[in-house]
Amino acid sequence: MTGSAICPKFHKAIELVGSRWTGAVLQVLMAGPSRFSTIREAVGDISDRMLSERLRELEREAIVSRTVLPDPPIRVEYALTDKGHELHTTLAAVARWAERWVTNEEPAAASANRGSAAGTAPRRVATKRPRGRGAPRTGRRPPIAAGR
Repeated sequence: MTGSAICPKFHKAIELVGSRWTGAVLQVLMAGPSRFSTIREAVGDISDRMLSERLRELEREAIVSRTVLPDPPIRVEYALTDKGHELHTTLAAVARWAERWVTNEEPAAASANRGSAAGTAPRRVATKRPRGRGAPRTGRRPPIAAGR
């Protein structure tokens, strides 16, 4: 890194490993190869779609390998590659830092104001507007009627 320019490789690495759920997925795979359902259960609140996206992204980056086991029933197993295993030291350092500096509870303002940040305008509540012919104009273009 020279001056104030950010190294593109560093930025890409932080964006990759720092993506939501990626660290948790990597932590599960550090223990050894796992099936999709095992990873999902270990991570917790992650959706199937999000887990699939994260695993595909890690596979594209050659951090995770996907192996189809042909024995009946057919199973798929995910494992860290050598490139993925090299993250162990880095993730262990982040874990040590988290143990020392990160609290378990959410800040009071974040949990009390979930959905609207403190100091911002309250959320607008949807109101029911009349529809169809004779409805007052709202400044929006009327819908195109079929058959005209």
